[in-house]
Amino acid sequence: MCGIAGWVAFERDLNREQPTLTSMTETMACRGPDAAGTWTDPRGHAALGHRRLAVIDLDGSTQPMALDSPAGSLALVYSGEVYNFRELREELRSRGHTFRTAGDTEVVLRGYLEWGEGVADRLNGMYAFAVWDARAAKLVLVRDRLGVKPLYFQPTADGVLFGSEPKALLANPLATRSVDLDGLRELFGFVKTPGHAVWAGMREVRPGTVTTVDHRGVREHVYWALSTTEHTDDLDTSVARVRGLLEDIVSRQLVADVPLCLLLSGGLDSSAVTALAARELGARGGKVHSFSVDFAGQSDNYVPDAARPTPDAPYVRDMVAHVGTAHTDVLLDSGSLADPAVRRAVITARDMPVGTGDTDVSLYRLFHAVRRHSAVALSGESADEVFGGYHWHRSAAAQRAGTFPWMSPANGVAAGSQGRDGGVLRPELLAALELPAYIADRYADAVAEVEHLPGDDEDTRVRRVTSHLGITRFMRMLLDRKDRLSMAVGLEVRVPYCDHRLVEYVHNAPWAVKSFDGREKSLLRAAVRDLLPASVVDRVKSAYPSIQDPGYTAVLRRQAKELLAAADHPVFDLVSRAWLENAVNDEKAPAVRGGLERCLNLAAWLDVHRPRLLLS
Repeated sequence: MCGIAGWVAFERDLNREQPTLTSMTETMACRGPDAAGTWTDPRGHAALGHRRLAVIDLDGSTQPMALDSPAGSLALVYSGEVYNFRELREELRSRGHTFRTAGDTEVVLRGYLEWGEGVADRLNGMYAFAVWDARAAKLVLVRDRLGVKPLYFQPTADGVLFGSEPKALLANPLATRSVDLDGLRELFGFVKTPGHAVWAGMREVRPGTVTTVDHRGVREHVYWALSTTEHTDDLDTSVARVRGLLEDIVSRQLVADVPLCLLLSGGLDSSAVTALAARELGARGGKVHSFSVDFAGQSDNYVPDAARPTPDAPYVRDMVAHVGTAHTDVLLDSGSLADPAVRRAVITARDMPVGTGDTDVSLYRLFHAVRRHSAVALSGESADEVFGGYHWHRSAAAQRAGTFPWMSPANGVAAGSQGRDGGVLRPELLAALELPAYIADRYADAVAEVEHLPGDDEDTRVRRVTSHLGITRFMRMLLDRKDRLSMAVGLEVRVPYCDHRLVEYVHNAPWAVKSFDGREKSLLRAAVRDLLPASVVDRVKSAYPSIQDPGYTAVLRRQAKELLAAADHPVFDLVSRAWLENAVNDEKAPAVRGGLERCLNLAAWLDVHRPRLLLS
């Protein structure tokens, strides 16, 4: 896993722009703490930068990686992991290619040499990479199918800037450090529009897409999209197919030349991955290390709610005893979660003030602790979206509400939603944003992408839309969070449930198969039941843990009071001062905690990134 950056300019000599290229590349140092490198095309039209996190082939596979030929050079900067690289390497060898390294980077580069942009169709993994093809004077940007790894670009007058994160582009003087109303709509609307980057003029390479830049401009080619096919397997065959896929996926994702661990919450998703990994590594003579997060004193005084009916700790203990992992609990407290320095680190990592409050900070702290032991972790992320684990997967009202189901009144969101931040924002800004219309338009766009089969009844169509929205919108919000917060500490987090083969298969399984036992994620539970203790198999879904200590909200109030004392802080161009004053002074004010977190996040974002806000 790594961080990439680059600049293509068809009307200037980038050999003279080494300081700028270095600045862009160094913003990615957190993603690649092990090595750095830059490369510039001899003609000066392309400049590539790379920061490396060495995971496979530690002494080789340095980047940028180039191949020279009489027709012109090829140069690659690559971030990610291709899990079928060994098979591809053998296929390329059979076609006459020779290799000087043992990792997947050279496989991708020589795969491009052999198949051109078609190499993307052959890759299984999480990846984002850029190839400068001097033979055709073009830049090729490729992103993985599910959008696990990020990649951004911004067209310029004579070319393009690109990088793993917006901060890489913003380090170039040509980048526009502005956020307009559409960017704010994306922030406050709680939507994830493919291709949208929030920063004005900047774009995200869409998942499953090849973006090509040459003298003629920017072109996009979709090489993969979540499609609809008929599912003909019966229940027993479906369960067996899911089990076989999971075994293959986890086995592939355990390949690493550095210490590897598991993120274990005691829920079905992470426990399944942990059990499969423990069995595979045990057969190889290895042992699994696992990590979980908890809060000091919370396990003994847990107060259940609808989202979190049970604490994680007892189930984690059951899993550790069952599979024999070497386990570490990462204990956090309210002071560490509310620390302004940690909040700034999280906002710096994400480049924008999105997120879910204390859970973002605790995830960052968890990753920070894990990184002391391991450079790679496997996660249960995305199983809920793939297998149907959320309340809205089982709520007909949420699915038929005419909006994203996680934002429907049936899911606890007020009708005519103004996103999550309506009450927090200045009324004038809220009126200008027109969030209900923006959310409705993005919902219509998303629904229009869904393919249906002839003869589908209405219920099948609705459930297929729900699955599609979860995978192509909601899941990408969480994948983006996972990537930024893990890579901020140089930790590679792999997500087995995002293997496109599994996603395609389960997406197309009928709801009667996905929920055959009347519970969430029935298909996954049946596929791994024999690997898990009964307590974990029967556990009701519980969301990622959130701190319950009232002292946390008290600290937020004190910090918000300090913010109110800074009368000229630019956050009040966005936030309603009256709302914040009431939240600070009235301990019974509704939704105070989430609103306080968002106000403080916005203030930190403005302090760290200093965007120019275009509010009209």
